[in-house]
Amino acid sequence: MTGIRIVTDSACDLLDETLDELRITMVPLRIRFGTDEFVDRRELSTKDFWYRCTNSAELPSTAAPSPGQFQAAFEEIADTGASGIVCINLSSRMSATIESARRAASELSERIPVRVVDSLTATLGIGLVATEAARLATTGATLDEVEKCAVDSTKVLKLFGAIDTLENLKKGGRIGGARAALGSMLAIKPVIEVRDGVVEEESKQRTRARSLRYLADKVRSAGEIRRLAVFSADAPDRDEFVSMLDGVNVAKGEILYGDVGPVVGSHAGKGAIGVAWLPAQN
Repeated sequence: MTGIRIVTDSACDLLDETLDELRITMVPLRIRFGTDEFVDRRELSTKDFWYRCTNSAELPSTAAPSPGQFQAAFEEIADTGASGIVCINLSSRMSATIESARRAASELSERIPVRVVDSLTATLGIGLVATEAARLATTGATLDEVEKCAVDSTKVLKLFGAIDTLENLKKGGRIGGARAALGSMLAIKPVIEVRDGVVEEESKQRTRARSLRYLADKVRSAGEIRRLAVFSADAPDRDEFVSMLDGVNVAKGEILYGDVGPVVGSHAGKGAIGVAWLPAQN
């Protein structure tokens, strides 16, 4: 099949049905629990990941896909007769994943043109960029046009998340044990923002309810939104949060949902809830 195809990595946290619907190819990262290594979402489901996290004293680690994994994905797409590929990856400031994609693209430059885009974000932020590019690709857009769509989206995308537990930040050495204990005692719920490709603390809220309301208010204050995404890390109150978004003006209709997997979840921790959106003017 001719046309432009989209490739991303498993940090995108897009649901399988979304990937299938838009014919987006996903290259998985690898997850390690001690000496046990798994291919993300192929050998370890998101559900099983959270079960292991609950029963492990140490955080898992993640490893970028090899250039060979990206090359195999690109070659498979080339075999379908596609005329070009736009590969959208996890922020280069969080992972070396994009370097593997770039090396693979260079190796295949004489067979099929591959444009690699740094999303400068994570989880469904990547997912929003990838789905926007994939939708445009279905209209018969050129490689340059699809690449521009992806790059333009990364420039305006907003992403915020509410952290429910400080335990993973403690395990990962991001905060000390005493600070984590104090934060838990005071019911501190940090709100983070992915800004310029890195995670920044945006706010501290007291109680879960306040942190979720703060997120909902962030969305409401954004004005008209083109696309909206909600993602959660095995959070039982996701639907309750979604109800807080009733009436939000989303130009393109439905909300995109996703489950936070190992790449982001190992740091954010169970129960995290986040939102990402593209402004209407994009």
